[in-house]
Amino acid sequence: MAMTTAELGLAVKRLQVRNHRAATEALRPLDVSLVQWDALRHLHANPGASLHDLAILTFQTDQAFGTLAARLEARGLIRRVSGAGRAIRPELTPEGERVFAAGREVTERVVGESFAPLDADERAVLGGMLERLLAD
Repeated sequence: MAMTTAELGLAVKRLQVRNHRAATEALRPLDVSLVQWDALRHLHANPGASLHDLAILTFQTDQAFGTLAARLEARGLIRRVSGAGRAIRPELTPEGERVFAAGREVTERVVGESFAPLDADERAVLGGMLERLLAD
């Protein structure tokens, strides 16, 4: 029996929550939360991004991301540097790069385990469908 659109939406959300919990637990030995690691990931992928840009990329408000950035800075994972004009831009420290890289291995393993029941062709089909749904 086919899922309704509401059931499909709930299944997607359940998978996301399961991945979030598993990744949070797997990142614990690195003493970093998934939210913190995600910020490091986006900063690594977008050097020179503003705090506002990073807030958007991480689905946070500017204020929430500012608080997160302050915590990351206090832990020595990022530093704030002067940008164009009065802008202050965060960048990863060497320790931030190390935690990002270690966390990438952990999160790739968690997500890989989550999609392991699907073969390569099924993952490709699912990926294509998600791309279509997310297209502007």
